[in-house]
Amino acid sequence: MKKQLLMAAGAIALVLALFIFGPTVSKKTKSPAGMPPKAMVPAFSIEDFLAEAKKKLSPSQAISLSKLENNITRGDVPAQKIVSLTQIAAFWKDSVKAFEPYAWYISEAAKLDNSEKNLTFAAQLFLDNLRNEPDEAKMSWESGQAVALFEAALQLNPTSDELKIGLGSSYIFGKGRNGSAEETMKGIQTLLSVVRNDSTNMKAQLVLGIGGLVSGQYDKAIARLKIVIQAQPNNVEAIAYLADAYAAKGDKDNAIKYYEMSKQMVNNPEYSKEVDERINRLN
Repeated sequence: MKKQLLMAAGAIALVLALFIFGPTVSKKTKSPAGMPPKAMVPAFSIEDFLAEAKKKLSPSQAISLSKLENNITRGDVPAQKIVSLTQIAAFWKDSVKAFEPYAWYISEAAKLDNSEKNLTFAAQLFLDNLRNEPDEAKMSWESGQAVALFEAALQLNPTSDELKIGLGSSYIFGKGRNGSAEETMKGIQTLLSVVRNDSTNMKAQLVLGIGGLVSGQYDKAIARLKIVIQAQPNNVEAIAYLADAYAAKGDKDNAIKYYEMSKQMVNNPEYSKEVDERINRLN
């Protein structure tokens, strides 16, 4: 029973994240916290992804994309390349509805522009998507992209707590959730640097609590999440993760208490079904 709880830890909160951050997608069960990582997953290649995606374009789409790509090779001024990269990103977003090339080209434009605003925008794109990314290889790639972009933004504004929270979150929700204890600890240390200076930063406290859950430090996760709920009683994400932390620890009564609380707050039949299934497994 304990192993089953560990295997499922975070599932309800991740389902909740779909309602908060994006559309429902299928999910893969992750390895229990503290267990050896699963077999090596082939790395995601954006170049290979683009090559395959281009094969599926209609003739008119292929012509449009070719023109945009030719603009990059002709443009010898960074500003012109930034415009071209942004136009290609818009093509993949609007015409093809493909996230990976859209985010990639936005990030390439942001790196050339090297402004905090655009680097942060691109980093946040990757972070928001990886939170409910079912493909482990893509999650790892998105995490790496988000980390690099947040780090670049922090070079421009080293004192920004928001950027530090984004960086820490990218470690925890990405490769940390993928089973890397080292990446999780990087995220936790980054977030601790925020709360040591400002213990009232509930955004940082929340992700620290999630980091505790991901790393199997359930008591620490519970303590952090309770801090958030005390300050923000209606923070349903903190409540859902607290329920998962209690479930992983084996505290059925408290797990059920917070599962029911989150169910009432979300008031969504699909989410309620997930909660009820979790409660039934606890019982």
